Amino acid sequence: MRGFGFSKFKPNQIPKGGFDELLKLFLELLNYTSGDAGEALAWLNELDKQYNLTNDDYGMGDFIDELKQKGYLDENNENGEFRITAKTEQSIRQSALEEIFGKLKKSGKGNHRSPQSGQGDEKNAERREFEFGDSLDQIDMTQSIHNAQVNHGIGDFMMTERDLEVEEMDYKTLTSTVLMIDISHSMILYGEDRITPAKKVAMALAELIRTKYPKDTLDIVVFGNDAWPITLQDLPYLQVGPYHTNTYAGLELATDLLRRRKTHNKQIFMITDGKPTCLKEGTRYYKNSIGLDRKVVNKTLNMAAQCKRLKIPITTFMIAKDPYLQQFVRKFTETNGGKAFYSSLNGLGEYIFEDYIRNRRRTVR
Repeated sequence: MRGFGFSKFKPNQIPKGGFDELLKLFLELLNYTSGDAGEALAWLNELDKQYNLTNDDYGMGDFIDELKQKGYLDENNENGEFRITAKTEQSIRQSALEEIFGKLKKSGKGNHRSPQSGQGDEKNAERREFEFGDSLDQIDMTQSIHNAQVNHGIGDFMMTERDLEVEEMDYKTLTSTVLMIDISHSMILYGEDRITPAKKVAMALAELIRTKYPKDTLDIVVFGNDAWPITLQDLPYLQVGPYHTNTYAGLELATDLLRRRKTHNKQIFMITDGKPTCLKEGTRYYKNSIGLDRKVVNKTLNMAAQCKRLKIPITTFMIAKDPYLQQFVRKFTETNGGKAFYSSLNGLGEYIFEDYIRNRRRTVR
């Protein structure tokens, strides 16, 4: 008889004791609790009860003491509240970078290839297979000979195009990026947490730029009823508010920030799950969350056209699948001349990283 057999789910990636394993889980929980150390530790205690993360030799109290000793946690002596430190904030960013960028390197270039060959002026640490258009001086001869020996043997040595491996090149250009994050109430509605993946991506992208492209700039803008810039240190604590979606204000602020940057390459990445529903007119908020309000949409499209005139492409990462919302995004993208990705929450980071790196390596004329 055909059918499916079901058994009790037994997670195989739950850490089993030790500071390093528990730290990974603690950092992950901090993303979901918006940097609230006390809540994250409470969740960790519940997980410990359910999955026996600790043992008689190393308990949760030992882990908390070690967090304080190693500078990950501060305790308020007056009320006993825990707070994360700058070291923890950096660890969260590094963890997000490893999670997202590690997946990207394993999966290669993905399905969104650039028409450029990847040639440039400055070598980096990345390696890839030879492609048509790569110059000869990019070929890593030592690694290519090694590949040929592995693939064909030493006795009857030969080298084919598939054995060739080239060094990636970066153009010596600077890129200024504004990452816009929607913090309207819909980012936590419908039983789906959309803000945590968005925060993770922002922290990982910031850490990538800080470590690999230190001369590039990244500004982060959040938008709800209004729009305002936030710092890198604010990211772990970012929460969704009872807001509508003022996309116009977000784009206006992003454009203003990019005007001040003295770089040739400028771009906006926008993470959103819905349509614009809000405008600010003087001190009054004009709101309409029913359908696509013509007044709000037209003003938002005008802002997209202004960005096009300023040569600022907007890449929209849409994390909702409603057809009428996608229709708006298509019109928005057409007006700006930018790009749009209809991404799941799981693939959001890989899409943004791939697009950022590819844009940075393109030829600028």
